[in-house]
Amino acid sequence: MEKTINMNMLRERALRLPDVTPIMYLECNIENRNIVDEYLSVSSHLSIESIKQYTSALKQFLYWIHTSLNDKEIHKISKRDFMRYMSYLSNRQLSSSALKFKKSTVSALNGYIENVVAEDKENSPEYSSFRNFTRGLPPIPKNQVYNKIAISIEEYELMVKTLLDDENYLACAWVVTMFNVGCRRAGVIQFKTEILNYPKIEDQNYILSNIVKEKGRAGGKFVQYMVNDEALKYMRLWIDKRGYEHDCIFTLGKGTSTRQMSKEWADNLCEEVLSDVCGRRINVHLFKSSCITKLLQDGVDIKLVSKYVAQHEDISTTSIYDLRTFDIEKKAIFANMPNTNFIKEEII
Repeated sequence: MEKTINMNMLRERALRLPDVTPIMYLECNIENRNIVDEYLSVSSHLSIESIKQYTSALKQFLYWIHTSLNDKEIHKISKRDFMRYMSYLSNRQLSSSALKFKKSTVSALNGYIENVVAEDKENSPEYSSFRNFTRGLPPIPKNQVYNKIAISIEEYELMVKTLLDDENYLACAWVVTMFNVGCRRAGVIQFKTEILNYPKIEDQNYILSNIVKEKGRAGGKFVQYMVNDEALKYMRLWIDKRGYEHDCIFTLGKGTSTRQMSKEWADNLCEEVLSDVCGRRINVHLFKSSCITKLLQDGVDIKLVSKYVAQHEDISTTSIYDLRTFDIEKKAIFANMPNTNFIKEEII
């Protein structure tokens, strides 16, 4: 009998917006395209992955302008126009995080126009009075598609045992590292094989990773993760079994065709393997939340978790990843309230 996967959905997932093809993009206003292409070409502070995401989002915005605003030039777009765009996206059931990203990409484009293009009054006089039309709009209400439930110790152990039984040592090392270290999928693939030989201070149960580039303002930030003994043990097992040398730990391929793991590999592992093992939807983002939640449950100060594990600049960001349910604590809330017992039990 086929195993049922609990998707933990709070509402229907939005349909993915269609990609804007090169032909569709050429239909858009040429002046708008020139501005977007110029902005993307000078956005060296963005990572390659971010450039791809920004390109897709801005092309979708221009194509909406083409179809809904009769190709109005960007310098003529008003706040009312942009609110229509956000309504268009919201009506297609995009999550609040997706809406915020779509808005932020347009806001970043507007910032470039306002601070750079508008200054060039001789060549771009039409933009001389341009103002960022994404400012001052109502906040985007938070919504969720999935009910986020932390990976339990039992589920973690089941994943590890299953992957070991399958002799899938790469996946096993990835799961253990993600659950214990709390890094992002883009960070873990940067871990170097050399860290397995890093010296460890006596009685210290972790080493610091090589420097990893993570997303952040002004082109990202550089961090070092605390890699504990549990993660190191399974990394070494994978290195012993893979049968080839490579600078990075998490790699794919055989012989001379080895390569650094892609982020898509992790998505496929979660969707095609781990969700089936646990009988519920598992995704890559759940591992960081689960690591943080486990440490907080164990009583580790959130300030330490935030700074040294989550690599967040503010504990308010870390609190977003806290998936504790506080079931025991909630039971104690009304424990000392008065109980009159005046009503007969059968009535209750």
